[in-house]
Order: sequence, then C-alpha cells, then structure tokens
Amino acid sequence: MKFSAYPPLDGLFDLACRDGVDIRPTLLRVLTDLYVQKPAHSADEETQYVELALGLIEVVDAPTRAAVLASLSAYPAAPRAILRKLAGTASDPGDADAGRARTDTQDLVELFFTAGAEERRLILSNLDVAERAVSGRSSPATSEVIRRLEASALQRNVGEFSRMLERALGISRELAERMTSDRSGEPIVVAAKALGMQAAVLQRILLFLNPAIGQSVERVYDLARLFDELVPAAAERMVTIWQTVGKRSRPVYAPGHWDDERRSARALSTPAPRREVQRRDGQHSRLKTGGQK
Repeated sequence: MKFSAYPPLDGLFDLACRDGVDIRPTLLRVLTDLYVQKPAHSADEETQYVELALGLIEVVDAPTRAAVLASLSAYPAAPRAILRKLAGTASDPGDADAGRARTDTQDLVELFFTAGAEERRLILSNLDVAERAVSGRSSPATSEVIRRLEASALQRNVGEFSRMLERALGISRELAERMTSDRSGEPIVVAAKALGMQAAVLQRILLFLNPAIGQSVERVYDLARLFDELVPAAAERMVTIWQTVGKRSRPVYAPGHWDDERRSARALSTPAPRREVQRRDGQHSRLKTGGQK
C-alpha cells in the first residue's frame, strides 16, 4: 500500500514488511507524530492515516499504543476511530498514564538515536512534512562559532566540541555528548545544517572528530550526501525537538576568546600577582645568600 499524503513513509512502510525486521511500533509513532504536528488535515490525509494506524494498532505493544493514545488525546482533531481502537486495546489504564508521562518529543529523540542509518534518513525526511512553524533558531550560527567547532574537531578535542555544540544549539550537555560520540554521524549532519555550516567544513569535521566515521571514506560520502539532501527546515525542527527534551538550566555562553576559559581557570587556581611576589622573594633570598659567602 502506498500513501500519497505521506510519500516519505512509503520506504519506512516497506521496511516494516521485511522478514525479521519489525519496526511497526516505530512506523506508528512516527506517523502519529507527523499527524499531530499539522493543525488540520485533508480528507485524504485523515483516511490514509486511519487506515494505516488501525492496522498497526493490532500488532504493536502496549507501551506503543499508550504513547500514541497520549499524543492523540491532546490533539483536538484526533480521529475518533483511532481513539476508540486504542481505548479498546489498552489492557491496563496505567499504560495510558505512563504514555502521557512520556512526551512525544522524548519518544522521537530515542527513536532517532536508536534507529539505523536508513531509518534516520526516513525520519528526517518526514520531519519536513509538517507545516507548523519551527520555534527554534532560524538564523545561522556566527562564523566564529563554526570556526571553534571545526578547530576542536581538527584537534580531536571531543570534549570541547561537545561543549561548543551544547552552547551553539542550546541543548543539554548529555545530548551534545551523545551526538558527538554517535558512530553513525547523522546527528552531526543535522547540527551542521541547522547551524548553516558549509559542506566542506562538515566534511573536515567528520574526518577528524570520530574515528568510527572518519576512517570510512564511504561513510563520510554518505553523510555528505545526506547533508546535501537534508532540508534546513527538517534540521531546525529536529534541533527544536532536542532543545525541548533537554533544555539548559543556564544561559548559553560563548567565550570571547578560544582559550579564555582555560586561562581563567588557571588564573583562579594561582593568581598572577601572588606568583610574581613569590618569584621576587626567591630572587631576593638568592641575593642575600650570595652576599654571605
């Protein structure tokens, strides 16, 4: 079955039909997330969503049904047929409560990071289907921010790259570290597109930042193609989702100089004036000792 209202989902639906690969829970969650992102739907879109969702509800697990029910319960235009089906298949009311406790964005983040490369591409292509305005950043990052990201990658300074990524995107430290250490590379591509990074800069970052990626020329080429194909609106939407899941507790701070934080830390540990006094005292002692000989 093909779904003209959601053409990018055809590939994901084909994956769900392969022997030994059960991504039907993934398919239902992604489809529902896309559905609730639009404030209104055409008759064709609603019919196709209902037909696919009704079939998937029969075969997915209780946590997936609970998460989908939580998503649709907060959506004013949720199809009644789906709500009735979900309510009838809920084996325990506690399942629905657990689903409501988990946000849809958290589900989508976990889905993205646990998916394979092909599934990640499908998720990213689907993110551009929704027409709701992106509430996250809309302007590219400054050249200085991009320069610092590239410099830390070329130095293979993973920790510094994660900290810069955290500040540049306004995401949590944990998520920034997860993106940096990802062995597949799609999260860095998303960040690069959202930040307005040039393709050549991204390629240099991919070659040096993570050996699991940089040692595979084929992988770097695949990610470069993804970068070219990725729609900026989809990247910005994913960044907005990441920001919602793990918001920073303090304002984003970008140092005015590349090494000012390290130099400030050293200055606090041993103040410069005290070091100067110690040096002069030492010289004075040596002069006195020399005069007594």
